[in-house]
Parts: sequence; C-alpha cells; structure tokens
Amino acid sequence: MITIWHNPRCSKSRQTLALLQGREAKVTERHYLEDAPTGAEIRAALVLLGIPAIALMRTSEPEFRAAGLTENSDEASLVAAMAATPKLIERPLVFANGKAALGRPPEAVLAIL
Repeated sequence: MITIWHNPRCSKSRQTLALLQGREAKVTERHYLEDAPTGAEIRAALVLLGIPAIALMRTSEPEFRAAGLTENSDEASLVAAMAATPKLIERPLVFANGKAALGRPPEAVLAIL
C-alpha cells in the first residue's frame, strides 16, 4: 500500500498523486493539514527519509519564524512545531514498501515503489 501526505492545493502534491495513480497504484491520501501527523509519526518519517527535521520543514512559512524557530533549533522543537502546525511540513511525503520519499520533484517517489 502507498500512503501520501497530501495537500490538494499544492501543485507538487497533485502532480505526485497523479504520477502514483497513473501507475495504477492503490494510494491512500492523508490530508495532513486536517489530519495532522503526531510527533511520533513525524519522527518515524524522518528515520525512513534519513534526514534531520529541518530538512522536512517549510522554513519560509511565516509560522516558522512566528514559532521562534531557526535553522539551528533542536530536533524535538522542530518535530513538535510540525505536529502542532502541519503547514510547516514539506509536501508531499509518500510512504511505500517500508520506505519514504519526498515528492520534490514528484518523480523522486518512484524510487520507493
């Protein structure tokens, strides 16, 4: 099964979903802005991605600075901020076969299928 943390208003997220569906894959959409991932889910995603929390954050969002965050904030603070304000999570994020990939560019997710 494939799961995508999806924002329908994001062009990259829509492109990634279309790419997956075009491969006739069964895709579960998680609209993460309404169904925010927990801190534990975010930490698990980071492990699968093999990246630090800052690499999964949309640092240009006003909420990033409003939360008092910087590129040097500790992992726990960054994860907590993403759980509290899911708009800060880079999108789309795809999970398949026990792996995860960020759909930037959308074709990047093909490596985990």
